[in-house]
Amino acid sequence: MSTTPPLTVHPVHLVGAGPGDPELLTLKAARVLREATVVLVDDLVGEQVLASVLQGTGRAPRLVQVGKRGGCASTPQAFINKLLVREALAGEKVVRLKGGDPLIFGRAGEEVAALREAGVPVVVVNGITSGLAAVNALGCGWTDRAAGAQGVMLVTGHPQPGSDGPDWPAIARVAASGVTLVIYMGVSQASSIVTGLLSHLPADLPAAAVQHASTALERRTVTTLGALVDTLARERIGSPAVLVIGRVLEVAVAMDVAAYVAVDVVVDAAPTALQPATVTAAAAAAA
Repeated sequence: MSTTPPLTVHPVHLVGAGPGDPELLTLKAARVLREATVVLVDDLVGEQVLASVLQGTGRAPRLVQVGKRGGCASTPQAFINKLLVREALAGEKVVRLKGGDPLIFGRAGEEVAALREAGVPVVVVNGITSGLAAVNALGCGWTDRAAGAQGVMLVTGHPQPGSDGPDWPAIARVAASGVTLVIYMGVSQASSIVTGLLSHLPADLPAAAVQHASTALERRTVTTLGALVDTLARERIGSPAVLVIGRVLEVAVAMDVAAYVAVDVVVDAAPTALQPATVTAAAAAAA
């Protein structure tokens, strides 16, 4: 009597794809992606990232699109959790590919909890967060002793359904002590954010927005906190974008930001080679 050997349950890797430039992907992330048989990929991850990693390998993992973008229709998180567990228990080598870093507003904690509850091992592979790429695009950092920027606060501008969102006046009080504010997913809420921050911060405080940081589509603008909302509208800065507020931007104000080149973006990778293997989350569920 023959018995079927039990399937090996491989660790699920939650991988940060970085801010968009394929060359900013870590070596570990690239290795894990080359070994994967299934990749659940976020909407914010550019096709060039995967194409650059897999080009020339002869491998084409099954790609499942699980779009997650603030303010847009998204794949429910509970569904993504179940899909991760199902694919792992089926013996697949699963990668959950997220933009930036999985642990910074990437809902990695929920996915880790679901996998551990199902007995599936999980490994997090960090990536470069878009907030860091944004200040690089502006020619400054998160902190700067000369500018009196002694710390940084990362905040989401996208409130959870049913919540009032961050307490912007309280955040402004902290920022007034010399803390740089880096706000993710804040463009659609810019008016309420600025109103709250102006309760404890001056209107002439430098502020900036960077859209599609580190990619060929990158756009950036430097203004003041008081003029930020009007500037976003005039420049037509939309999502995905990062808002940066603080004295650290005095470096950007003092130079010609438009002439500054932060990264040499690779744009010649061919994403079309991956398209035949791509499926949606709904199709994966029906399989």
